[in-house]
Amino acid sequence: MNFYLSAVDDLLRHSNDHPSIGLILCRSKVGVLAEYTLRDINKPIGLSTYRLTKNLPEKLQKVLPTIEELEAELVKFVFRTRIIDKF
Repeated sequence: MNFYLSAVDDLLRHSNDHPSIGLILCRSKVGVLAEYTLRDINKPIGLSTYRLTKNLPEKLQKVLPTIEELEAELVKFVFRTRIIDKF
């Protein structure tokens, strides 16, 4: 989680944005995964339980990008950032 928060803050956060926060979704708040994930982290991170549904509500499907679209945008952003940084 710390890796992802650091990457987001470094690559995506604007100077007027607050630091990113992490959100870890677990089936249960009790467990080794949650304990070790949060140990020694100084950044704000939330921990919550979740319940799976089979389908994303149609209303949200129309307005949210797909995983593939998000991945493609991230790749383009990183590529553009690396190209700009070289100049």
